[in-house]
This record gives sequence, C-alpha cells and structure tokens, in this order.
Amino acid sequence: MTQHNQSSLNREQLFKELYYADTEDEIDKVINAHSEIFKQENWYPLGDNENNFGIIENQQSNPIAALIEKITNSIDAVLMRKCLEAGIDPKSEEAPKSMEKAKVKFFENHTTWDLPGFRKKQSESIQIIADGPRKNTSLVIYDDGEGQHPENLENTFLSLLRGNKNEIHFVQGKYNMGGSGAIVFCGKKRYQLIGSKRYDNTGKFGFTLIREHPLDKEEEKVKKNTWYEYLKVDREIPAFHAEQQDLVLYNRRFTTGTIIKLYSYDLPAGSRSVISRDLNQSINEHLFEPILPVITVDKKERYPDDRNLERDLYGLKRRLERDNNRYVQEYFSENFKDSLFGEMKVTCYVFKAKIDDRSAADSRESIQREFFKNNMSVLFSINGQVHGHYTSEFITRSLKMSLLKNYLLIHVDCTDMDLSFRKELFMASRDRLKDGEETRALREFLRDKLGSKQGRLAEIEKQRKNAISVEGGDTTELLKSLANNLPMNPELMQLLSQAFKLNQGNGKQKKQTKQNKKPYKEPFNPKRFPSYLKLKTKNDGFKPVAQIPLGGDKAIYFETDVEDHYFDRVEEPGSMRIALLGFKSNNSEGGNKLGSVEEIEDVFNVNISSPHEGTIKVNFNPTKKVDVGDALQIKATLNGAGENFDQIFWVKVSDRKASQQPSKKDQLSQVPDLGLPQYILAYEKDQQGEKNTISWDQLGASGVPMSHLTVVYPIATDEKLETIYINMDSAVLRDFKSKTRNPNEEQLKLADQKYITSVYLHTLFLYTVTKNRKYKVIQEKENGDPDVDVDLNDYLKDLFESHYAEFILNFGSDELMQSLED
Repeated sequence: MTQHNQSSLNREQLFKELYYADTEDEIDKVINAHSEIFKQENWYPLGDNENNFGIIENQQSNPIAALIEKITNSIDAVLMRKCLEAGIDPKSEEAPKSMEKAKVKFFENHTTWDLPGFRKKQSESIQIIADGPRKNTSLVIYDDGEGQHPENLENTFLSLLRGNKNEIHFVQGKYNMGGSGAIVFCGKKRYQLIGSKRYDNTGKFGFTLIREHPLDKEEEKVKKNTWYEYLKVDREIPAFHAEQQDLVLYNRRFTTGTIIKLYSYDLPAGSRSVISRDLNQSINEHLFEPILPVITVDKKERYPDDRNLERDLYGLKRRLERDNNRYVQEYFSENFKDSLFGEMKVTCYVFKAKIDDRSAADSRESIQREFFKNNMSVLFSINGQVHGHYTSEFITRSLKMSLLKNYLLIHVDCTDMDLSFRKELFMASRDRLKDGEETRALREFLRDKLGSKQGRLAEIEKQRKNAISVEGGDTTELLKSLANNLPMNPELMQLLSQAFKLNQGNGKQKKQTKQNKKPYKEPFNPKRFPSYLKLKTKNDGFKPVAQIPLGGDKAIYFETDVEDHYFDRVEEPGSMRIALLGFKSNNSEGGNKLGSVEEIEDVFNVNISSPHEGTIKVNFNPTKKVDVGDALQIKATLNGAGENFDQIFWVKVSDRKASQQPSKKDQLSQVPDLGLPQYILAYEKDQQGEKNTISWDQLGASGVPMSHLTVVYPIATDEKLETIYINMDSAVLRDFKSKTRNPNEEQLKLADQKYITSVYLHTLFLYTVTKNRKYKVIQEKENGDPDVDVDLNDYLKDLFESHYAEFILNFGSDELMQSLED
C-alpha cells in the first residue's frame, strides 16, 4: 500500500470516528485517542481572526434561530447547485432575481410539492437528523447542494464577514456568518463537524472540526476572551477520496453536498422530544414560507414506540392555509403600498376558540402548542424566513383586542419593502428587530391599520364579544351599598367616585338598546376565479366617485365573485393592481400634470384588503405630492383565469376633515371615565334564560375558558374594564359554602352575595390601581426561555385562582356580612 493510500485511509477513518461520535463526550474520547493529530499547533482561528469570539457570540439569541440559519444555508446551497448545473453564473444578469423566481426556474415540479408524496421526495435534499441519547441530542444537517472543495472550505464555511453571497439575489445569506451562530449552542466545548464535497463529484471530500479554544492557565492570565478554531492536519484541510458514504441519511447515501454535525445541541425544553414533531413545529414557525421543503428524522433507537419518526416540513403558512385546517377560523390579507416603507403584505390568521369537541381550555392549549411554541404572535419575514417578532403583547396593548390574544397570528412579509427601510428593521443575526426609528414607525403603522375600528379584526373581536354579552347585574347599586354601609377611607371613596363616576344619588343603569334585526342577505357563492369586477358606487366615468381627504383616508369598495382566499392561496393565487392613469392639478393653468407623479405610490398610499364575501376594500391615503382639489384617474385591475377585469374611475382630493374641538365639560374633566364594569355570573350549565348569567360553553366559544378552578375573568378593551365574569360554580365558592353545616336558602344566598361582592370589588380595585400606576406584569419563564409580558386580564384570573379568592372570602368577613344584612 502506497503512502498516499495509507494517508487517505487515515483521514477517512478519522472522519468516521468523529462523525459516529454521539455527543461531545465521545468527541473528547476521539481527541484524547489521537492527541498527535489534535495537538494545538493544528488548530487555526475561525475566520483567521483570534478576536472572533464577539462576532460568533453576538448572533442568534436562541438555539432554534441559530439552527434556522443552518437550514437557510442549505436552501441557498441547493439553489446554487441548480443554478450552476444550468450553466448560469449566479452573479450574472441571467440569474434569477429572487428566491421565488429561482424555485420556478429550477424546479419545474414545484407545483406538486403540496402533495405529500412529491413534497417528501423533494425534502430528502435537506435533512435534519437526531443522534445521541434523548437527553443529550446531537443534530446532523445534510444538503445535496453545491458543496465545496477542501481547499475552498476556509473561504466559505470557515470564514466570517466575507460577504460571499452579497451579489447573488436568489439566496438568503449575505454576510457569510449566520451559520456560525449555532456553534455557541453545541454543548460546553462547542464541537461542530463540517464535511463537504463539490456537487459535480470532482475533488475530495474535505472535513474539519470546530471548537471553542480551551484556554490554558497561562492564557487565562493574559486573555480576556477565548476564541473559536478549526482543525487542519499538515497545514491543510483533511480530505479523502470517496464516491459515496453511508452516513445514516434518510433514504440515501452521501455522494456530494454538505453534512454538518452539531454535538450535544442545546435544544429548548419544548423541542427535546421526538424532533420530527416538536423541533419540526419550531422550525415551521421560523421558516414561515420556505422556498424548499425540509425533512426532520429521528431514530428508532431513541424512540422505539414512536410510529412517525420522519416528517417533512414546508413552513407554517401551508399548515395554516390548508383546506382541511381544523384550527383556523378564517384568514385574510392586507396589501400596503406606503411612502414610509414601500410595499408590504400582512396576513392575519384567526384561530377557532373551540376545536372539535374539546373544551375551551384544551383548545387554547393545543393552539399554543401547535402554532405558538416560541411565543411569536407577529412574525416579520424576508423570503419566508422569520427575522423578528412581537409577542401577544402587541395584540392586547397595541391592537387592544384581548379576546383575540391567544387566537391571532399575524404575518408581516417584508420581502418587497424598500431596502433602505428594511435594513434598519433587523439585526444582522436575522432573529430580532432593532429598537430604532423605523421599527417604532412600523409598529405604529400596524397598530393603526390592523387596529382600526372599521377593520376586519375589529369586526371579529366584536363578534366574539357580542356572543358573550348578556345583561349584567346592577353594579351601581352594589357599589353604592358598599359605599353607604362600609367604613371606607375618604381617599378610597374618592377613587371610587372619580375613577368610576359612581353616582351616589341614582343607581339606575342605562338600558341596553335593542339591536335592529339585520336584513336577509343572499348567501355568497364564491368562484375559484373571478368573472367580473365593478365599483360598489355609481361611476359615469367623468365625475369623481369619492372625495379623499388630505391627511386622511377613504375606502372604495369593489364587488366581485371570487373566493375570500384568492390573494393568499398557495396554488394559483390572484392579485389586484391599482394604477394611476391621469392627474388634473388644481392650479391656475389647469390641465394634466403627470411629470414627477407617474406612479400610484407618488400620489396615494394604497391598502388593498383581500376579498371578503364578494367585497374588496381599497383604502387611499394622499401623499404630500397632491393638494386639495387635485383630480386623479385610477385604474383597478383584478386578474382572473387568463383575463383581467378593470374599473376606471376618478377621485378628488378634498380638504382635511376638521377635528372636533373638545367641549368645555371635557376640558374640565381631569380624571378619565373608566366606566363602571358590569358583572355577569358564569355557570357550568345553562341557567335557562336567567338574566345576568352565561354558561361556560358560551364563554369558551369566544375564547374565554372556564373551569372549576376559575374564579373570575375580566374583559377590558381600550384601557376600559368592561365586564367581569364571575364563576358561580368555582371550587372556591363551593368550599366556602361547605363551611356552614346544613345551610338554609338564605345562608346560601348570603354566601353568593359575599362571593360576588368580594370578587367584583377586588377585581375592580386591582385593575384600576394597576392601570393608574402604569404597572407592567412580566412572567419569568423556566428553562432559560425569555420572560413574557402578561395580559392584565390573565394576571387577575391567575391571581384569584392562586388562593387569593379564599383569602378575601375567609378573612375580615364579619363587617361585610353585617353590612349586607343591613
């Protein structure tokens, strides 16, 4: 055997020993067994920079986001391979200008990927495989992408900040550093193995091991930080010839591409079981709409009783929008064109409050587990990858829609935003938003648009609220009785009187106005493609169909017969375009003035809502380039199956609406009127028409779960406490009544009165003080998960469940009972 062959054999054996090591402890054994190979002089700083610690450590803030960068790199590599195989220079004008265009160009069968068999076959190109024991999982990431020659590994996988992909438009990567973020989550020693072979099967298979440099005692005295380093043998990346290798991949052997192993990876607690289920769900959340499908694979040795160890994934969007989705009640989109950011699409997914025959509590828990594993309620993505998020705090505090807090997911597609605006939104690590001017402006924009009282979300929130609205109990009389009979501190009385406008003289509540019955409406029969488009207002082609106020906005409605999800569906989606045809300026000369205002975005910020039962709403907001009196001719185009449907009409810019001046009475009022919240009694069973009552099932259908543990659930909207639902079948009340032996009807009634009064009053004060003092409730999470904002409604509910109700019922009751008897 020649020296060359012996050397190649040694390199191959070394790789196999490293690859088949299950954990970082096993890697330590390999290193100790071959100390002559792993001596310090064979380790080189990653990125040729001993100060690389800060670059690598300051990337993704959690292990899932770091893992997503690895998957994104694999997707990039597969697209690059397809481009090179097509004989196209990835940096040339001939190359696709976006990831979506690359998918269409290089994968003719991509339309079949929504079928499970075709999708799973394609997903084999990018695999995530679990290895090692259950509680010390290592992960293998494989792709059959472009791969690299051994001599090029230092310029690609082992480099930092080179910007290798900066001029390639159809890949996600840019700085060539995102893939290094996962190293910090690889056990305590940070071991990561990389192996690669060029896609055309030329050259050798090269590999190296990355680790955190172990400081010796002398280095600890002079070094502030350690660094990350990689292995070379005889001053070169170790390599060997291999036509194919058995690396325990799913349904294939390794020939070309790249394989990476992350040893003892620090998966979060919620993703430590079968990775084809829990980790799969987390990846789906972060890869909202990936260009290519991926497969996650666990091993029979790890979970012998699990029957589904391989699951492909293709993004959360497809899970949410499939036709047979049992979780989603409805979804809709808003397409924005605005001078602030350019173009942006926002899609809202509203979940059902009750799923099948499950209870409301079980339904909510299932929704959280399936779709909010990482506490992300508002997702900001570029090319399908989530780059930042808001928690449900945005829904309760900004949108002020407490009933939708656990049942609303919002996706903000930032792909088509102006680059100058978009680059100010996200950190280079692509896992969180910057705290900057652009981020704050975007949050305000989303708050105003999605939280509009005329918007679809407000309509859904109102529907859920109406479903649990019944005539409440006489709260004014209840509080007046307390004020008259209990010895209260004067400051406490002032708080009651001012904050809730308690009328000491007249305790009558306003009668609920009768709601007019809605006229009968013909059922809407949608079509897959539209057959017409027309304005819902008279249009003679000459007179303006709408006056659009300068500084305000105006909605124009169109009628069509297409299905609601036409703009959002995965297969054969449609769109609506708004174009500017003419511009008549209100100046002394009159006539047309096109010149610098040639596009619709020059004159209007436009918001196109997805169809809803045959209606498409388009909002127009004038920009600074128009003035009062300007008339504009607009063309709305709805595309269909092979044909377009147009509507041409004129609009005119009018004077801004005069803001109403506050009345003298309003100016004198120093304390906001928080209103006096009504209380409604909740029972496990329907009380057959009893006033002031509601059943648990009715509440659950609107997203308010009740059980025997629940004492109270307050509902607040727009900073106002509206309703307090008091559970009359709570275990607390049952136990309180049981303290009296053989109680008579009067004693039971008195116990109910005390319970209602105590729960209502304490909820009232706790809510008011928390709001007036502007307290913010934060819950510390376990297992290293980030702390979360807690909605005040949920905080008060949990507080009463945690022995607080027992305390207020069983201590200091004599005076209260006496006052009620009087």
